[in-house]
Amino acid sequence: MINKSRTVPIQAVDRLTSIGETMTLANVTYAVVDAADIEGNFTISATGNKLLSAPAKTINFTAASGTVYFIPGYAWEGFKVNGAAVTPGGAAVNADCTTLYKAVLASGAVTVTQITPAAQ
Repeated sequence: MINKSRTVPIQAVDRLTSIGETMTLANVTYAVVDAADIEGNFTISATGNKLLSAPAKTINFTAASGTVYFIPGYAWEGFKVNGAAVTPGGAAVNADCTTLYKAVLASGAVTVTQITPAAQ
């Protein structure tokens, strides 16, 4: 973001808002999920596409399946299914508070994909 005479850093929440707007333009339906607490612990209790409203510390799936788009916070701890910690398959999650990921829960297993910008 440019502010006349200085550069202002973009916050992770700004990035998540921009991602949501892009998903809307691409006709991807989603629901925004807020954290259960200030630390960034999220519970996904319904199926469908979800976009987390802030960087995540943990993501706990209590639904049978679902897809979550998220940015991990610096204090990222990982995924849970019904409260039990699980090791996901797919891409490793880098707790850098900037990278966008998609996590899919299917048949009790979580698979992570890093989302990269499309080539111009």
